[in-house]
Amino acid sequence: MSGNVAVLAEHVGGQISESTHELLGKAKELAAAWGGKAEAVVLGPAELASQVDGADVVVSVDHPALADYTCEAYESALLSVLTERAPRLLLLSNATIGLDLGAALSVLWDAPLAAYVAGLTAEGESLVATCQVMGGKVMAEVELAGERGICTVLAGSFPAAAGQEPSASHEVVSMPAPDALGNLGTNLCQVIEPEGGDVNITDADLLVSVGRGIDSQDNLELVQELADTLGVPLSASRPIIDSGWLPKTRQVGKSGLKVKPKAYLAFGISGAPEHLEGMRDAELIIACNTDENAPIFDVAHFGTTEDLFDLVPALVDKIKE
Repeated sequence: MSGNVAVLAEHVGGQISESTHELLGKAKELAAAWGGKAEAVVLGPAELASQVDGADVVVSVDHPALADYTCEAYESALLSVLTERAPRLLLLSNATIGLDLGAALSVLWDAPLAAYVAGLTAEGESLVATCQVMGGKVMAEVELAGERGICTVLAGSFPAAAGQEPSASHEVVSMPAPDALGNLGTNLCQVIEPEGGDVNITDADLLVSVGRGIDSQDNLELVQELADTLGVPLSASRPIIDSGWLPKTRQVGKSGLKVKPKAYLAFGISGAPEHLEGMRDAELIIACNTDENAPIFDVAHFGTTEDLFDLVPALVDKIKE
């Protein structure tokens, strides 16, 4: 059985994603335990291979249909690589592309799938994955003991530094694109990006962020006053954005923006995995949620179960003194 661990190198705008380096670092650790190599699979322009020199092997499949992500093209190309290279494990990001491909390849490649993975450990020939269940309120350990497996991993679960260190045995292997890429039923016509907002929350050193616990749009003024008093932007979790109470450019999370402020103040945010992916790298996280078991407290440096409707006005008064 091969001890190799493959990582799909995601890219947007000609840049390899940070999550790819996070996965590569863990791939090298697991592959070393199994006597194998860490392989980065680059689907798209061949020049992208130079951005993943942390892999022992870079498998490159260059074809115009792979320049941007479409499920049909990537599914075909990645299945071709998996069939040819036969790794022990495939690691994908637990985001749009990884979740899209993971389920399909689990069937086509005949491999068990573990999703929402936050931890991975090699135990002999087996792999133990720690997965988030029920929005992160429960952690479940599952064993992938077969000849192959697939894991979709939450962003920020592993450090990126190890995946960015050049590998001494680095080599690039070019594979031909499968014939199916010349006869696809779908293609990407246009990428529509959101319009720029009034502020760029990714540049802020301090963010006040609000979630579902605010209950109504009228109550939003309460937290807005705190943000205004501090002179910082107000950001939010997805439920606030989906309700139309704040623009998309204020959304923190997997489907929004990733932020790394010096301090992140979270009010009424439970801490769904999608939100934690966007803010867990903040230098200081302070959370307020009346549910003492809320997942946000797993990443917060300081927290309180005080009601935000009591705490926020008190903070505003204290700051204004």
